[in-house]
Amino acid sequence: MELLPALLFLQSTLAATWRMATPILYAAIGEVFSERAGVLNIGLEGIMLIGAFAAYSTAFETGNLVLGLIAAVLSGLVCGLVFALFTVTIKANQIVVGAAFNMIGMGITGFLYRAFYAESGKVLSLKTFLPLDLPFLSSIPFLGEVLFRHNIMVYATLLLVPAASFVLYKTAFGLSIRAVGEHPKAADTAGINVHRTRYISVLIGTSLAAIGGAFLVLAYADQFVEGIVTGRGFIALAVVVFGGWSPWGAMGTSLLFGVFYALQLRIQAMPNVLIPYQFLQALPYLATLLVLVGLTKRRVRAPKALGIPY
Repeated sequence: MELLPALLFLQSTLAATWRMATPILYAAIGEVFSERAGVLNIGLEGIMLIGAFAAYSTAFETGNLVLGLIAAVLSGLVCGLVFALFTVTIKANQIVVGAAFNMIGMGITGFLYRAFYAESGKVLSLKTFLPLDLPFLSSIPFLGEVLFRHNIMVYATLLLVPAASFVLYKTAFGLSIRAVGEHPKAADTAGINVHRTRYISVLIGTSLAAIGGAFLVLAYADQFVEGIVTGRGFIALAVVVFGGWSPWGAMGTSLLFGVFYALQLRIQAMPNVLIPYQFLQALPYLATLLVLVGLTKRRVRAPKALGIPY
């Protein structure tokens, strides 16, 4: 590969990496809060799908992307309330409830999409958040394309990660979350309301997961398709573990997966590539398996009360 084409390939791949990592990062940061409080939510895939459909249908009907984003957050809050009701109040098995959410998310979004849009004859696309043209910065050779030509939902992650880290490690509420996830009985004895803390943490997690789903229709693709999340919710779960239940760790790991997503798209677009496209599409998921295998050789300590009702 000659130098200029190689640089262009590298530039386009790096530029796509941050965008591809963004929906995973939103879901992973939310799940960090939930798991730090001791609640394991494997239903991220379904919640992201519900958030994506809520955002798409609202934005499509109103023509307002901000309303679509608000609708996604509200759908995430509803999902969080239901999830917390079963797992925190009723003390149902968290794995089973999460699996149910994945099935419900896939089923209900597919049904509603087919009922209202698939056979309506309407134009299904919508306008998405446009990249922000930052004066001077966007025109910097190489780096301008990589770092300074993204939409507002991508740039919002620059605030989300440090804000999440500050809340978890520098505030009394963050201390309560970590205490509840490590030793809920001791936290309860110290006067921390365990159920309330877990409810709030779950709501934060599901809201951010729904925003991650909304990103796919409001800032990445311009329409909703069945199963649009394509496993990103499950990858977010792996990101949380590999990132050590830390917002900054989740960001770094999300970008790693973003590289694989970007690579498989760029390689597919190259002429005369003999690699089957099915293998390329599987790259992010193969990377997930490799990460999970790597975790068996790495000492990563989960919150002690993770998955245990109180």
